[in-house]
Amino acid sequence: MTKWVYNFGQDTDGKAEMKNLLGGKGANLAEMSSLGLPVPPGFTITTEVCTAYYENEEVYPEELKPQVLESLAKIENQMGMKFGDAENPLLVSVRSGARVSMPGMMDTVLNLGLNDETVQGLIAKSGDARFAWDSYRRFVQMYGDVVMGVEHHDFEDIIDQHKRDVDVSEDTDITAEGWQEVVGKYKEMVQRQLGKPFPTDPHEQLWGAIGAVFGSWMVPRAIKYREINDIPSGWGTAVNVQSMVFGNMGEDCATGVAFTRDPSTGENFFYGEYLVNAQGEDVVAGIRTPQSLTIQGKEKEGSDMPAMEEVMPAVFKQLDEVRHTLEKHYKDMQDIEFTVQQKTLYMLQTRAGKRTAAAALKIAVDMVEEKLIDKTEAILRIEPNSLDQLLHPTLDPKAQKNILTKGLPASPGAASGIVVFSADEAETQAKDGVQVILCRIETSPEDIHGMHAAAGILTTRGGMTSHAAVVARGMGRACVAGAGAIAIDYADKSFNVNGTDVKEGDIVTIDGSTGELMLGAVDTIKPELSGYFGKVMGWADELRRMKIRTNAETPLDAQTAIDFGAEGIGLCRTEHMFFDADRIQHVREMIFASDMDARREALAKLLPAQRSDFTELFKIMNGLPVTVRLLDPPLHEFMPHSKEDIEGFAKTAGFEIEAVKRRLSELEEANPMLGHRGCRLGISFPEIYEMQARAIFEAAVETGAIPEVMIPLIATKTELSILKQVVINAAEAVFADKGKSVDYMIGTMIELPRAALMAEDIAEEAEFFSFGTNDLTQTTFGMSRDDAAKFLPDYVSQGILEKDPFVTLDKDGVGQLISMACERGRKTRPEIKVGICGEHGGDPASIAFCESVGLDYVSCSPYRVPIARLAAAQEAIRTNKVSKVKKAA
Repeated sequence: MTKWVYNFGQDTDGKAEMKNLLGGKGANLAEMSSLGLPVPPGFTITTEVCTAYYENEEVYPEELKPQVLESLAKIENQMGMKFGDAENPLLVSVRSGARVSMPGMMDTVLNLGLNDETVQGLIAKSGDARFAWDSYRRFVQMYGDVVMGVEHHDFEDIIDQHKRDVDVSEDTDITAEGWQEVVGKYKEMVQRQLGKPFPTDPHEQLWGAIGAVFGSWMVPRAIKYREINDIPSGWGTAVNVQSMVFGNMGEDCATGVAFTRDPSTGENFFYGEYLVNAQGEDVVAGIRTPQSLTIQGKEKEGSDMPAMEEVMPAVFKQLDEVRHTLEKHYKDMQDIEFTVQQKTLYMLQTRAGKRTAAAALKIAVDMVEEKLIDKTEAILRIEPNSLDQLLHPTLDPKAQKNILTKGLPASPGAASGIVVFSADEAETQAKDGVQVILCRIETSPEDIHGMHAAAGILTTRGGMTSHAAVVARGMGRACVAGAGAIAIDYADKSFNVNGTDVKEGDIVTIDGSTGELMLGAVDTIKPELSGYFGKVMGWADELRRMKIRTNAETPLDAQTAIDFGAEGIGLCRTEHMFFDADRIQHVREMIFASDMDARREALAKLLPAQRSDFTELFKIMNGLPVTVRLLDPPLHEFMPHSKEDIEGFAKTAGFEIEAVKRRLSELEEANPMLGHRGCRLGISFPEIYEMQARAIFEAAVETGAIPEVMIPLIATKTELSILKQVVINAAEAVFADKGKSVDYMIGTMIELPRAALMAEDIAEEAEFFSFGTNDLTQTTFGMSRDDAAKFLPDYVSQGILEKDPFVTLDKDGVGQLISMACERGRKTRPEIKVGICGEHGGDPASIAFCESVGLDYVSCSPYRVPIARLAAAQEAIRTNKVSKVKKAA
C-alpha cells in the first residue's frame, strides 16, 4: 500500500532529505522534530497526492482518508485533545508546502475545527472568551475566503462597519461580544452569497481545506510565480496539517518571523520581527506594524517599540539557541516562523532563507571562513541570476533628492519610474517598456505579476518580513515597505504624503537600501562590487572548465565585459558598426553601386572606420581572443525607408529619388531572415568581406591581436571554402604590405540545421564553430523570434514546451543538433574550438547544457558575464568536471 501520509512531532517518520515527497515545510518540520526542537505535532500529505489528484480528475487516492484519520488520532493522543470535541477541542492549521519555497503563493487555513460548540470548549480551556471568538472569526474569514471563495474585503467590510457602530478604531478594541456578533454576520453573509451555510462539521472543514490547498497549486498567482522562478508544475504541493498553538491568547503570547542572518546584507545578526498577542498572518500580511526581535535591530530601525529581547528575555534566549542549532545543522541561513503560547516557544517552520545577491555572497564567504561549508558548497549556494541585482546602477549620493518620506529599507537597490496603483497596470506599462513603481497599501500574492513587472515596490504597511519585502528580495526588486506617512487613494489613483499629492503617472524614485521615497527621477552611479563578489568570482574561476566571453562591438561594452571578467569576445557584430551616422551614407552608396569598382570605391571609404573600430577593440581585449563576424543582415536593413531619409540620401549621393525607390524595391524580400544575407552576401559581393577582412588584419598587425574571423550562415562546405580564401587573400595582402604577420583563425557560425548535420564536412575548412543559437532556434523550430512572443506563452502554459526556447536552450531539438555538430566536427578536426554566442550564453540552464556537451566557451552580453562565470562553475561542480587547469579558448 502506498504511504500517502507522514507524521511529525513525537512520532516522526520523515526527514529533511525527503523534501521532494514531503515538500520543504513538511520535511523540515520532521527534521526539527528529530532534532528535539519544540514542534507542534502534525502530519504531511505528500506531493504525490497532489499529482494523483490532478491526474485523476481531482479525486483522491482511495487509501488517503484512512491514513489521514490514523494520523489525526496520533495528534489527538499527543495533545490530549479530541478533534471536534465540544469540551476539549483539538484545532489544526492546514498549510501548503511545495518542495521549494513559494512564500504567500498558496493557501493557509488556521484555527480549523471551530464551530458554535467547540468555541465554548476553547473559552473554557483558555478562560478568555475574547480570544476564542477572535480565533473563531479568523477561521470563518480564512475558510470563507480560501475554501468557499467569498471575497476577503467582504469580511473586512463587516469588521469596519462594526467598529463604526461601536465607535472604536482598532481590531484590538473589539470585545468578545463584538467578535461573537461579527462571526454571526460572517455566517449570514456566506449563506446569503453562496446559498449554503458555513460548514460546522470539523471533518468536512478539514477536507475542504485540504482540497483548497491542492487547488491553490493551480491558481494564477502560483502559476505565475512558478513561471518566474522556473518551478515545474508537475512537482505539486504537499499539505501540512498541524495542531494549533496560539500567539493571540494574551500578552504572554506572540508570533514572529526571523532570519538567522540579515537577508538584505548578510550580516551575522539575528534579524526578525514579532507581534505580541497576534497570529502569524498578522506579521506577514503587514496588518500591524511588527516590532524587532533584538535590541540591535530596534536601534538599526530607529524604533522606540520594545524588542522581544526586552519583553520576553527567557523565550528570546531559547529562540536564539534554536537559531544557532538550525544554522549549524542546515549549514545555511534559515528563515524561521515561531509562536509563543503562554511563554512557551513553538517552532512552526524553517527553510533556507531568501536573500539578496549581496547577502548571498557575504553569507557564502563568511560560512566558508567559519568552516561551516567549503568553497564548492559556497558556489552552489548562490543563484547565478541573482547577481544581476549587483551589476546595475544605484543612486548617486551627490544627486539632488526631494525626499518625501522614509519607510523601511525592505529590499536594496534603487529604482525610478512612474507611479501605478495596481499590479495589472504595472504589467501593462512594463510591456510597453515603461519603468514603474508599484504603490500599494500592502501587497498580496495576487500582486505577483505586477511586482515582477515593476522596477520597484512601495507599500504603506508591513515590515521587513512582510509579503512585499520577502518577494521583492527574492526577485531582486527595490522595495520600501511600511511608509506609514503615505495615504493612498485607490479610487483617485493618487497618494498624499506630508501635504504633497502624487498622481498615477508621476515619477518617483525609491531607495530600497535606505527606505527613502523621492519625488522625480534621481541620478544613478555604477555599482561598486564588494570584496565578497571578487572572492566568490575567484573561487568560481578556479572551479569552472569553460571560458566566458562576451558579445561586444563597442569599446564601452568591451571594457564593461573585461571589468566583469570576460575572457575574450565571442561575437563582434560588424554590422552594428555601420549604423553610425558618419558611415551609413557610405554603406548605402556601396549598396547602390552598379558594378564592383563602384562598390570598392564606397567600401574604401568605410575601411578606415572599420580598422579603427577593430584597433580599439583589440587594444581593450589586450591579447584575449576576439571573434569577428563578417556582415550578416540583409542589405535592405541599411537602406533609408522614411520619405525624409530617402530624399536626404538621394541628395547627398547625387541619385535620382526614383532610382533610390527602384533599388529599395529590388532589395525587398518576402522572408529576409532566410534571404540574401550572411555568407550569401559574401558570395554575391566578395569585396564586402574582403574589405572587412583587410580592416581586421590591419588592426591585428598594429595591435598584435590574434583575430578569429567568423563567416555567418554557412550551409555548405563549398560556401565556406570560397569565402575562407577571400579572407586568406586579404590577410596575405595586408601582411605583405605591412611586412609583418599575425596568427589568426577562420571559422563559421553554425546557425542552420543543415550546417549542424554537415559539420563533419564543414570542419575540413573551419577551425572553430560558434553556435548562433538565436537563429539556430528559429530555423529548427521554423518560427520567428520576433513573432513567437504572440503564441509561445500559450505553448508554455499548456505544457507543449517547458520553457521559451529563445530564453532557455531547447535541449531536445536544438541541443541535439549542437551535440551532433560537436561530435561530427571533432571527428574531422579533434582540436576544433566550439562555443555559443546567442542569447543563451548568459542563461544558467543553457550554460549547464553547454558544459554537458563539452563546449570550450560561452559568449554573452557584458552584464551577464558574472552570471555565466558562476553558472559554469556550478555545472562543473555538479558534473565533476572541476579543474584548475582549463582548456584554452
